[in-house]
Amino acid sequence: MDWKDSLASLMADMPEDETAAIHAEPAETPAPESVEKARLDILLDKKGRKGKAATIVCGFTIGDEAVEEVAASLKKRLGTGGSARGGEILIQGDKRPQVEAALRAMGFKCRVI
Repeated sequence: MDWKDSLASLMADMPEDETAAIHAEPAETPAPESVEKARLDILLDKKGRKGKAATIVCGFTIGDEAVEEVAASLKKRLGTGGSARGGEILIQGDKRPQVEAALRAMGFKCRVI
């Protein structure tokens, strides 16, 4: 019995709702419920990073925990590193168009500066 047969037997033993959750496409992370009509600014910064580019997202009016959730979603979607501190999100590299598209998909208003 190879691993494919073992996996097939395990999947056959699972209830229907669990197998559907495994095969489901990951859903877009929606914007937090308290999203206001504030506009987010997306800018490129190289200062203090030895010439390396970083994409900064600022202008959040939501809580720090919600900003961290948005940052985690962005980092996962873009496949890059970053952080969330002081109401701002830092994404490593020049990812301005991708960040803008991802934030718009989450329901945020944003502009690239």
